[in-house]
Amino acid sequence: MKEKYAISSLGYLLADPGRTAILLALLEGQSLPAGELARAASVSAQSASAHLAKLSQGGLITVQRDGRCRYYKLAGQRVANALEALGAISTRRPTAEYIRSKADQSMLMARSCYDHLAGRAGVALSEAMQKQHVIVAEGDRNYRLTARGADWLRELGLEVEEVRRSKRHLARRCLDWTERRPHVGGALGAALLQHFLEEGWLGRCRESRALRVTPKGRMAFIKLGVPPQLAASFAVS
Repeated sequence: MKEKYAISSLGYLLADPGRTAILLALLEGQSLPAGELARAASVSAQSASAHLAKLSQGGLITVQRDGRCRYYKLAGQRVANALEALGAISTRRPTAEYIRSKADQSMLMARSCYDHLAGRAGVALSEAMQKQHVIVAEGDRNYRLTARGADWLRELGLEVEEVRRSKRHLARRCLDWTERRPHVGGALGAALLQHFLEEGWLGRCRESRALRVTPKGRMAFIKLGVPPQLAASFAVS
């Protein structure tokens, strides 16, 4: 009975387009003030305040005070994964029918899902890692990092033990909203995205969680096992 109530409460919170827009704006993992979230949702400051209060009470977002300012953030990776999964099951028509603008194309190719890589690039990398036995599926929700995977990460320049020490799950199977196949989340996904950004393989886009795959990044993804023709498609013209 409690589970039924929890699901219906969640449905109520997500039923309002304004609240959904606020959650999607926070999906990049950043903390944002109410004014910026009001603009993202195209609602008044008063409406945004009411939406934020309900989302906070529902446990979907957290709030942090900095002096007189309040900053809002998703309540964690689980909320981000749920939003991506809901997007995947609600997209019934072919994804291409939803993609119109250059900005939409960028979101399709590569975007941040909380703190890890999603979109066509994220799914392609996940599948390349599985083909090379870097990760293997474990149960319905996780990946397991193999011994080969640990060596792969070291070759990439990542500290394996540092990734393992994270309190969160090592590698989640996060259902991708547009590709409807899983990409790598969890501590491993976060470490990979941060590394790609630091190496200049990916660049952030303004006012969007879309990510730009650079020419250097496309070459790097090919070296990591992504098929060349697929990596070439990451460029948005």
